[in-house]
Amino acid sequence: MAEALKRVDAPPEERYQASKSTWDKIAESPNFKDLMSTKRSFVVPAFIFFVVYYFALPVLVGYEPQFMSIRVGWVNLAYLFALSQFFVAWLIAGLYVRAANNFDRLAKDIVEKAVVEKADSSSQGGK
Repeated sequence: MAEALKRVDAPPEERYQASKSTWDKIAESPNFKDLMSTKRSFVVPAFIFFVVYYFALPVLVGYEPQFMSIRVGWVNLAYLFALSQFFVAWLIAGLYVRAANNFDRLAKDIVEKAVVEKADSSSQGGK
């Protein structure tokens, strides 16, 4: 039984394996720094917006109950605000997926460049 669990029928995924010095070079490259900056410029504001939006509901309900109890149709503002959090979360997730496609493209370019540089250095005898 244990032998059967060790065998894997799927072919192993081919991954780029780099030495520590290669990863250091990648991390110091302007392209990698641009990727991290691009990610940060999306993730940090999106995170801050969502946290503020998320905690606005309990804060408003606690400090402005008269405002949040205003009726809109058959519900009050507090219920509408709570419902809107689902839509805002999905909106942020959709925006992130769109931005992540760009992040993935930039990361792929960085890895491809590292592979080419490694191939060039190994063809020159490791110089």
